[in-house]
Amino acid sequence: MKRPKKLIILGVSFLLLGIVSNCKNEAKTDTSTASPAATTDEAKEEGQAFIEDDVSTPNVLDIAIGSPDHTTLVAAVQAADLENVLVNAGPLMVFAPTNEAFAALPEGTVEDLLKPENKDALANILKYHVTPGNYSKELLMKFKKLGQANDQSAPVEVKEGEVYVGGAKIIASVNAGNGIVHVVDKVMLPPAEE
Repeated sequence: MKRPKKLIILGVSFLLLGIVSNCKNEAKTDTSTASPAATTDEAKEEGQAFIEDDVSTPNVLDIAIGSPDHTTLVAAVQAADLENVLVNAGPLMVFAPTNEAFAALPEGTVEDLLKPENKDALANILKYHVTPGNYSKELLMKFKKLGQANDQSAPVEVKEGEVYVGGAKIIASVNAGNGIVHVVDKVMLPPAEE
């Protein structure tokens, strides 16, 4: 009598173990399958730039996105796929041209740069607006030039107490979680490579 009772208990145990194991596998299968309806925009939006976070200090990209005066800059950053560059740990200094600064470029320039075939040229211009570091406007007065993210350097000048980087005047500064945004009145164009 003892033997059949042990077999029944053992059989029921294996049956329960199988059911529990199967439930866990189904849960994993359901959550790990990707939707075949994912669009290319969703696939493009990967990386730290697309993580929603309402509690941390805004990074340089968040500041630009939140500014109504920098919608052209944000569109350019998105067209060049540089969002993730602007959210890294830094520190980064971003010289952020206003919409007016972009509008001052020759007619059709912005539209032309936003075309997919000009992505590399646009990225080069935008990287010329980024420098490693986190320096205030006052500290920048001590520099003669800055090394930019596009491997070129931008001259720093002080004229009548105002700081100009790459010919653009710093008109405001906003601290960010990963650096600082210096708002500038002009689009800085990299020097032609020789």
